[in-house]
Amino acid sequence: MAGPLTDIKVLDLSRILAGPWSTQVLADYGATVWKIERPTTGDDTRHWGPPYVKNEQGEETAESAYYLAANRGKQSIEVDITCPQGQEIIKKLAVQADIVVENYKVGGLVKYGLDYTSLKAINPRLIYCSITGFGQDGPYAQQAGYDAMIQAMGGLMSLTGEKDELPGGGPQKVGVAVADLMTGMYAVSGILAALHHRNQTGEGQHIDIALLDTQVAWLANQASNYLVSGNVPKRLGTAHPNIVPYQALPVKDGFILLAVGNDGQFKKCCEIIGCPELADQMEFSTNGQRVKHREQLIPLLERQFKQQPLVYWLEELSSAHVPCGPINTLDRVFENPQVQHRNMQFELEHPTAGKVPMVANPVNFSQTPIEYNQAPPTLGEHTEQVKKYLK
Repeated sequence: MAGPLTDIKVLDLSRILAGPWSTQVLADYGATVWKIERPTTGDDTRHWGPPYVKNEQGEETAESAYYLAANRGKQSIEVDITCPQGQEIIKKLAVQADIVVENYKVGGLVKYGLDYTSLKAINPRLIYCSITGFGQDGPYAQQAGYDAMIQAMGGLMSLTGEKDELPGGGPQKVGVAVADLMTGMYAVSGILAALHHRNQTGEGQHIDIALLDTQVAWLANQASNYLVSGNVPKRLGTAHPNIVPYQALPVKDGFILLAVGNDGQFKKCCEIIGCPELADQMEFSTNGQRVKHREQLIPLLERQFKQQPLVYWLEELSSAHVPCGPINTLDRVFENPQVQHRNMQFELEHPTAGKVPMVANPVNFSQTPIEYNQAPPTLGEHTEQVKKYLK
């Protein structure tokens, strides 16, 4: 068996990242995904380089690394949805599809007869997922939304970065497009829930998911901190608002990320760094006290950690089950023995680039394991194949 969604068919009208990320996950899980692309240009991210993948002769191909990240397992079909012939192709696919994913502006597909109401009329069992910046209604509904602006508007950048008064202080965006990615993941969970509902009732439905809603939803404990206390959270660099010590600390030859999650771990940490008395001091004896007195505690810890190199602390703390880790660059991430053991990197055969590197889906099914059989497709690679399928 090639995955738990083997019999599911997905009509993917999305582009960029949030939508394609969701449909790539569905493809990983075994679904057939028809990726509809504009003739000649295709998905915008095909051109978001460099870097571009190189062929076996070392020459750059037309496939950007960005595009590769979110489009494996799909069939690319060039269709002009602005013309009647293209719309007819989409409708034929919609009749056979279980799921549609689209990220056009609100109402943008109505004029082509490809909106939810129109496609529901020909396939009432269809699950139709619309991904937009701000949702299908509300004062911002007609505005376009992009990841960085959503990170800013949704509060994430107010929480990310060093304190304003420190060197390098100020708002920062996260290093990957997390608002897009989390929206894609919420889309997947919503789609799977809707599939379950359809299995029980036979009814399809429309899913409305917005980047801004998603960003607000996954503020998680920071949102709860604000709503409960009324205090607006501030940037803390790598530090945690509710747990101390839980941050990067300087060591003799770099930095370590210390993630002490309870009082027992803190006691062990203090013993290892040569300051067992810290754990017994009233102002540091519980996590609540450490949060209140972090400004006094952290300099004491920094002084001790600077006395030994990173490897020493990793070995000593890990052997005592005190959570910690190095701050790896990406080359070290993919060299990490645990990452390699879990097969988080693999390769797929590509029609123009030979073998292309991929990052694996982290979900491991015991009965329906993921099979990676299709590299991110070249533009229109499956157009004729799918047209024959529709005849």
